[in-house]
Amino acid sequence: MYDEMIVEPMRRELTRLGIEETRTVAEVDAVLGQKNGTVLVVVNSVCGCAAGMARPAVAMALEGDVKPDRMITVFAGNDREATQRAREYFAGFRPSSPAIALMKDGQVVKMLERWQIEGRHAHDIAAELTAAFREHCATPVSVQ
Repeated sequence: MYDEMIVEPMRRELTRLGIEETRTVAEVDAVLGQKNGTVLVVVNSVCGCAAGMARPAVAMALEGDVKPDRMITVFAGNDREATQRAREYFAGFRPSSPAIALMKDGQVVKMLERWQIEGRHAHDIAAELTAAFREHCATPVSVQ
């Protein structure tokens, strides 16, 4: 476990964006167990690619006009049980931190694992997330 004084600013980078921190199994299940709507799940981490790419990319993507219904985060290394539970919802994907998952009705529709985050520019990751939001989160416009 990392010292909470070190981790707290990293947590705040996401919670200040309106992303709900889920630190227990019950909190993760309360959101992901509903299996309806869209949920962005950010597996946060102390690593450099979380700081330089993942968190900034999420912030940029959330500047757009289309967003998921809910957004949660778990912190790998500190909220171990919550992180493990979130990963259980990512069927078919290996544990990764950082990671960014977009879920729709309980299914992963977009996953960015560490290998798809590290070494990339945050703007490129943000563009990929924004495209996924537009594809999966956009409310259809009714035709009158």
